[in-house]
Amino acid sequence: MARYIGSVCRICRRENEKLFLKGDRCYSDKCGFDRRSYAPGEQGQRRKGKDSDYGIQLREKQKVKRMYGLSEKQFRLFFRRAEQQKGITGTHLLILLERRLDNVLYRLGFVSSRSQGRQLARHNHITVNGKKVNIPSYLIKQGDVVEIREKSRNIQAFNEALDAVVRRGLPQWLELEKQNYKGIVKAYPVREDITTPIQEQQIVELYSK
Repeated sequence: MARYIGSVCRICRRENEKLFLKGDRCYSDKCGFDRRSYAPGEQGQRRKGKDSDYGIQLREKQKVKRMYGLSEKQFRLFFRRAEQQKGITGTHLLILLERRLDNVLYRLGFVSSRSQGRQLARHNHITVNGKKVNIPSYLIKQGDVVEIREKSRNIQAFNEALDAVVRRGLPQWLELEKQNYKGIVKAYPVREDITTPIQEQQIVELYSK
């Protein structure tokens, strides 16, 4: 299944939750979800009723998958990897997703959205421990140093995102040296670091059927 490339505001409206997929626009009065906080489509305002258990589980999976910008195949591979680890599968899944390079760039404030992080990583603007990494799904490890390459530091997207980092906040597991365009992974994320409302157990139950 290909990655969704349509209007991302429709995703938030479909999930009935603001997922902050468009960066700074989501904080402005231009936010599509704030302006039309009902489901997309001609029947969007009429949709009522309680979802089935399967429907709730599916919606939760779709929400997380789209929030991190993954295809169905990619998401399932991450789930299988989490399933192989000892402990709580749902928690391991979210931690693996948080460790993706595109997400770390977003969490550090280098980019305004994960999709922008994927694009700029692919275009060779990022180094990890001094080595160029252009794979958005690269899993960051504790102690890694993530930097914007020196010749890329004048790119407007990076500087605009860094100017807005105070508003979004910085997770405790990351450290930002804003003047040096450098981020340090102090520790692996824990479940409490993920503040977006996610019911990961619903995803586990969906894939366990």
